[in-house]
Amino acid sequence: MAIPEEKKENTEKPVSDRQTILYGSLNDGTMAVSFTDNDLEVYADFIPPILNGKKLDNEGVKAILERLNVVSGIRWDNINKAVDECNREHQRVKDVLIARGETSEVEVAEYYELNPLLARAHQEVNSRERIDYRERSPFTIVYKGQVLAKIKPRKPGREGTNVHGDSLPFGIVHPVGVSGGENTTTDPNKITAAISGQFIESKNILSVQEELVIKGAVGYGTGNIAFPGDVNIEGPVSDGFKIYSGGSLTIKQTLDLTEVVTKGNMHVAGGIIGKGAALIKCGGELRTKFIEKCHVAARGAVYVDSEIINSSIFSLATVEMSDRGRILGGDIYAVHGLRTGGIGKKSGNVTCIHCGVDFAVQQEKEKCNNQLRILAAKLTRLRTLMAEPNIDAEKMAKLEELLRRLEGEQQAASGRVSELMTNINANENAVVEVQGDIAPGTVIEICQIVLSVEEPLHRVCIRLDKAAGKLVPGAL
Repeated sequence: MAIPEEKKENTEKPVSDRQTILYGSLNDGTMAVSFTDNDLEVYADFIPPILNGKKLDNEGVKAILERLNVVSGIRWDNINKAVDECNREHQRVKDVLIARGETSEVEVAEYYELNPLLARAHQEVNSRERIDYRERSPFTIVYKGQVLAKIKPRKPGREGTNVHGDSLPFGIVHPVGVSGGENTTTDPNKITAAISGQFIESKNILSVQEELVIKGAVGYGTGNIAFPGDVNIEGPVSDGFKIYSGGSLTIKQTLDLTEVVTKGNMHVAGGIIGKGAALIKCGGELRTKFIEKCHVAARGAVYVDSEIINSSIFSLATVEMSDRGRILGGDIYAVHGLRTGGIGKKSGNVTCIHCGVDFAVQQEKEKCNNQLRILAAKLTRLRTLMAEPNIDAEKMAKLEELLRRLEGEQQAASGRVSELMTNINANENAVVEVQGDIAPGTVIEICQIVLSVEEPLHRVCIRLDKAAGKLVPGAL
């Protein structure tokens, strides 16, 4: 059969639906010709002669094309093959593309195209997949200066021609692009984020929200939260999920704590529950209803309504509790003092209160002291080894070199401890105010001066008497 690949180029209108015109004498070989819409293509059936009719040749084809005014895009290769086959096989050769014009190309107007990295769909939870969905998030976070969309340049159109040589005009397409909205910057080449925050696309308008609002709970539907601005969570936070906020953090229900880091203030309306290893790092104030089995470090004050239970609280300011608030077990470090309703209970864990001391300096001092203990043990073992008889000179030289190095490290650590000791006391005027009772067994320390409570104390204000070198309880 003739030209099978060319037959694939048929247009949408089938050959059987085209108007067919017969040329030539009755018995001569001829063509049945048809045109597609817009006269863009011409197809022909090549018909062999009958009886003593004349065979179709190229001159006959030219004559037919001239009568039809077909002057552009003539496919002579297809025509020659079809004529040869028709005359040789004496059979009709159908649907041969004999001419094709040039199609026009539409013009595409310029538009802003969304960054494909931002066009990601929310991934649903599938319990059968081995994926930690805590690491997935339905929120798209962008950063200041990040490209949200780029200009897609205009694609010029091109006119076409039909088989008669007539021009075919091109159309113009205006794609639906995106535009910049709130907290974005638009220039002739791109749209960028003006701030860091949550990326939102709504009705092809791009915007960036500086606050992340989560209407429900934090769980597998949200994954861990990591956001450069303020975070507002209206539901509870489930155990096992982490929150990182570059601004403030507000949680309107209970926080089942695993790890939270926030650069600004933190407010938890329903209280904070941990499991011992739970950690909060707060760059501002912390306010909550209660704290249980947590490790909390805050640069600002820590405000707790009811109870602090078996927790370690570190504040570079104060720890403030209501008159009914109580501290039950754990360690409280507050540079500028503490106020609470009560401390400890008879049968509970020991509660230790440390005030007036910069806990960051104290922690570094403890680290240096641990290093000194390790160095002392190493030096003792090394000197014992060096005292053994029959050590060759090469080995002794190596041991002496190690001894000098360890003694140098010991001297540096001791010097650092001495330096830290001069800075560890941050506020000699810090006070511990208790509206109710302090249970026996409680340990209170102000600027490294310790008071061990042996008998219950009631409604007291404990201060440092520097001259006497002791802590003095006084009535409120």
